[in-house]
This record gives sequence, structure tokens and C-alpha cells, in this order.
Amino acid sequence: MNHMIKQKTEIEKIKISGKLVARVLEMIEEYVQPNINTEELNNICHNFIKQENATPACLGYHGFPKSVCISVNDVVCHGIPNKKQILKTGDIVNIDVTVIKNNYYADASKMFFVGKISNLSKRLCKVAQESLYKSLKIINPGIPIFKIGEIIQNYVEDHNFSVVKEYCGHGIGSSFHEEPHILHYKNNNKIILKKGMVFTIEPMINAGKSEVKCMKDGWTVKTKDQSLSAQYEHTILVTDQGCDILTWQKKEKILPNLINQ
Repeated sequence: MNHMIKQKTEIEKIKISGKLVARVLEMIEEYVQPNINTEELNNICHNFIKQENATPACLGYHGFPKSVCISVNDVVCHGIPNKKQILKTGDIVNIDVTVIKNNYYADASKMFFVGKISNLSKRLCKVAQESLYKSLKIINPGIPIFKIGEIIQNYVEDHNFSVVKEYCGHGIGSSFHEEPHILHYKNNNKIILKKGMVFTIEPMINAGKSEVKCMKDGWTVKTKDQSLSAQYEHTILVTDQGCDILTWQKKEKILPNLINQ
């Protein structure tokens, strides 16, 4: 249990990485336009991260070939940026950024809209973001981890969408993926949150059924029924009375430091 609790010096380093991740996601927004290809978006993120004396954690991770994951429309996660994938009006795009700076990681993702998008796309993205926010508002020392998944699944299913079960949030620090595992659906993980834990919450929400399939490239995960998918992710720190969102961005509809009584 104690190995999940970060020391003050570690937390300070993760905070620096978290701020950089947030800046990458803020910076890339203006480039997400019709007719740009996802390889270009990847390169802009890569160069920005390198200029900050940091490393894009995805590049080479288990052989992943690019610096960020870019997942468009029915791609749930781990989309590989490429020249042939050209964004068009109406697309919804998830960009997932993880950086390593001073040997510490932080990880976040968000949805971007290409021009005018459909009402369904808007609703799906809003519910995905709200499900993450609702889970952040219950984070507190003393609560069991399963409460996170419970609140996300209930909220998503109340809006007639579904939660992907194959992928989960994770502890993060001097490694990309650490304990604890954060499931986004009802489960029986009775680990109790303690001050000093750092982990991601990253619900993936489908407009149709929850089933997914992995493509031949071994990375790209799509919805089986070709329905749209949306995801928002933050790296968070459990504090005395709530949590700090270490990857908080300027346009968030939530405060960066939550006191959850």
C-alpha cells in the first residue's frame, strides 16, 4: 500500500510534468482544423514537448511509433497518427499526451471538435467529461476506489451511453503505469484512497455498445458497432480533503484544487 503513496519531492516533479501536459493540450487546440492530418498534429506536439526538455512517453512505448495517441470518431484509444488521416468538419478527436520530465510522468487527454459537430457528438463528449468531473468530486482520503467506477458507470448509463471496460486508469509517477488500477465501471476494488496517491482517471464512453476491437496494427482500438467514442483524462493527486488536478487546463469547467467534503 505504501508504495502507492508518493513523497513530497516526487509529487513536485509530477506536478511539473502535469503542467506541461496541460500546456500541450492547450497549445494544440488551434491546429485541430479541417484538412490537417494527424501526423502533423503529432509532430507539433512532439516538437513542443522536446522544446520543454521533456520526452513524449508514448514514442517507442512497447513499440508505439508516434509521440501522442490521436483517436478520431469511432476510435476509442491508441490511434496512431498518420499522414493519410485528414481531419474533416464534424470529426471528434481525442489527443492523449503523456510526458516524462525529470524522470516523472503525467498523462491526460481531451476531446477536440473539428468545425461544427453533430448534437450526438456534443452530447457524448459532454457526458464523457462530466463523468470524469463527477468522479473527481468524490475523491477523498478514506473512500474505496470502486466508488470511482460506480459513479462514472451510473452517470454514463443514465444518459444511454456505455463505458468501455477493457482499459482503465492507473497509478503514475516514476513509471507510466503503476498501481492502483482505476476501473471506470462497477467493481469490487476495496483499496482505500490515501493522501499522496497519484493516478489517472480516463473514462472511455461509447455512443453505442461498450464492445471494442483492436485493429491489425496492434494498437488502434475501435468500437465494434462503429459508434462514436469519447474520452477525457486527468492525472490527479489525492489531498487532505479532496484532490488536485495536476493536468488541469485553462478552459476546464472545474476548479484545479477540489475540496470534497
